[in-house]
Amino acid sequence: MSLKEVIELAKQLSTVDKVRLIQQIAPDIERELTEQSSIIARKSLWGLCADLGKAPSADEIDAVRSEEWASFPREDI
Repeated sequence: MSLKEVIELAKQLSTVDKVRLIQQIAPDIERELTEQSSIIARKSLWGLCADLGKAPSADEIDAVRSEEWASFPREDI
């Protein structure tokens, strides 16, 4: 039986039966997802941006910000 056939059969169910179907299937899906997530090795978020180098200092950020806002608002628009 294909997924399309299952969906068509599920659409024929009453609303109450659709809810019951979801209640019966949801625990299986949750269990499968937790099993899969435990199998997948996750990288630590520490050092995620380490290859980007040193972060800009507050003075560097202020200097760039003042450069960018120096011509705002532009008169030619």
